[in-house]
Amino acid sequence: MATFDATPCLSAKLEDLDVDYIKSTYLPIAFDEETLANDKRDIKEQLASIHLYDRDNDSPTYAGIILFGKNPKYFLPGNYVQFVRFAGKDKGGDILNERQFAGPLYKMLPTLESFVRDGIITQRPVPETLFRERTVWNYPEGAIRELLMNACMHRDYQSNMPIRLYQFDDYIEVMNAGGLYGEARPENFPSVNDYRNPLVAEAMRVMRYVNKFNRGVTRVQEMLKENGNPPAEFDVNTITAFRVNVHATNESDLANNPKSGTSQGTSQGTSQGTSQGTSQGTSQGTSQTDKTIEEMIIEFCKEPRSLVEITAYCGFQNKRKFRERYLNPLIGTGIQMTIPDKPRSRLQRYIKI
Repeated sequence: MATFDATPCLSAKLEDLDVDYIKSTYLPIAFDEETLANDKRDIKEQLASIHLYDRDNDSPTYAGIILFGKNPKYFLPGNYVQFVRFAGKDKGGDILNERQFAGPLYKMLPTLESFVRDGIITQRPVPETLFRERTVWNYPEGAIRELLMNACMHRDYQSNMPIRLYQFDDYIEVMNAGGLYGEARPENFPSVNDYRNPLVAEAMRVMRYVNKFNRGVTRVQEMLKENGNPPAEFDVNTITAFRVNVHATNESDLANNPKSGTSQGTSQGTSQGTSQGTSQGTSQGTSQTDKTIEEMIIEFCKEPRSLVEITAYCGFQNKRKFRERYLNPLIGTGIQMTIPDKPRSRLQRYIKI
């Protein structure tokens, strides 16, 4: 049986898709230049070949609407992300902030990435010794990003319930409609994965938002551990929803994991340098720091990674400085760009050579 994202959205027409973006940006990254040059079919035929358009009904598929629709919420009322910041530790607290993120995934996903980075992730200094501090993040940016990408990829788009991103004083809750799907069961989670929306998942892979290696949960737990957070708590026993809670770093966790945060950088470091570098280290410490960061980048880029992901993984905040100092010197020697002819493309990823 065809999945929901492959079925036609009968009330939609070609004009409801952002065809200009599909032709100028998506197709060139999905197919090589020669293939596109030799493809003389009209746009409907091209979109039908990748299941974004249904020729029999002369209408886009739901995947086309979800990914590239001009107004997906018109056809799918629950197709948005609801963010709420509650005061306190439960939903009974005052609402401090509320936002909705809607639109096609190609626009919404980068907006979500920016919001997580600027609106949720915070840092604070934690004393290491009498004269030295280290910086600790409340949540690793990459882990929250991964959970949101998975929610957008796996959610039940037929439901009117939006994806919920709820932030409390000491934890974050991410919930999406639709429980485990297909071959995935509570007893084999997260070892077995299946796709409720295979067309959406493939397009997100092409746009480098996910990799479909079934390592998302493992990566989230690894990033949380490295940052000093408790493990994420996954609720996979509900048929109609999938929920995960991520707890912020706290002093007891940091005490049990004294190395957490050092990979995020310190404000005063010593001449030996830390994994992030320091502002007062000696030339010997700086050299060792650079070498360590290079190794971190190359190791992390075994899979295609964005500048945002790499910067966050290495614990830096200023992407421009990080790219100039650490990333660019590695291009051609340790890593390479996935879109070398467009170095500043927002879809740009870096992968180990």
